[in-house]
Amino acid sequence: MKFRFLFACTLLCATALNSAVSSAAQAVQNKPQQELASGSAMLVDLATNEVLYASNPHQPVPIASVTKLMAAMVTLDAKLPLDEKISVKITDSPVMRNIYSRVRLGSVVTRETMLLLTLMSSENRAATSLAHHYPGGFKAFVRAMNDKATALGMSQTHYVEPTGLSPDNVSSANDLILLLKESQTYPLLGKLSSTTKKHVNFESPRYALDFQNTNKLVFKNNWNIALTKTGFTNKAGHCLVMLTEMNKRKVAFVVLDSFGKYTHMADANRLKNWLETGRTTPIPASAKAYKKQRQATQHNSI
Repeated sequence: MKFRFLFACTLLCATALNSAVSSAAQAVQNKPQQELASGSAMLVDLATNEVLYASNPHQPVPIASVTKLMAAMVTLDAKLPLDEKISVKITDSPVMRNIYSRVRLGSVVTRETMLLLTLMSSENRAATSLAHHYPGGFKAFVRAMNDKATALGMSQTHYVEPTGLSPDNVSSANDLILLLKESQTYPLLGKLSSTTKKHVNFESPRYALDFQNTNKLVFKNNWNIALTKTGFTNKAGHCLVMLTEMNKRKVAFVVLDSFGKYTHMADANRLKNWLETGRTTPIPASAKAYKKQRQATQHNSI
């Protein structure tokens, strides 16, 4: 009798536990979906490859200076000396004409510093100079970027130059997740891209400039960012990719075509809060109108 009583209790406890687990799983499944102010987005758990969030992940769109992440990767693939001093040169890049920069043409820094400026502060002249000092020159560099994209399975990606100023540099959130996963094998990319600020000394002529990271989240104590790249053009909107942590998970994060100066970072905070608390954060009405307009434009262009 005692055994039957214990068995019955055990069975009831197990049933209650299974019911609680099932209810919890159902609650997660039924969690309200967080809306973003970005045209497309993707969030993936790096340990499990689970897609935690996706919105128009296969839509090819201009990616602005997110392009520079591939440019930096191709530079490292070439195994060129990082301490070699190279000059700022843009002559073979038509898109660089009339583009303002504080960095003076002809001035000299190491290749590693050019990489730092390319990733941390999104300096267009630095990215273009990396291409000019690549074996075979500018065209070979762009070809290497496209070859790398093909090798990684980035079928919706195409590059025509290394800065992202051209709207013909396109990719999708899904493709950029593949690029972020590959970037984990390049520790220097993470180190340079997540640097908060740097005082840089140039030569020929000798001068110095201060640079800051274009992603303001790297300055926040509640963010642990292993790698990041921002981007903006009128055509692309605001873009942001990161290797970071959300809800104690290491994740790859992409948002493209965001409305407003800080909306790509606000979307990052929205997803982080959503994963960690289950609560959604509304987006501005202006962002909703922007998304509707952009989606109509993209639909009409197909």
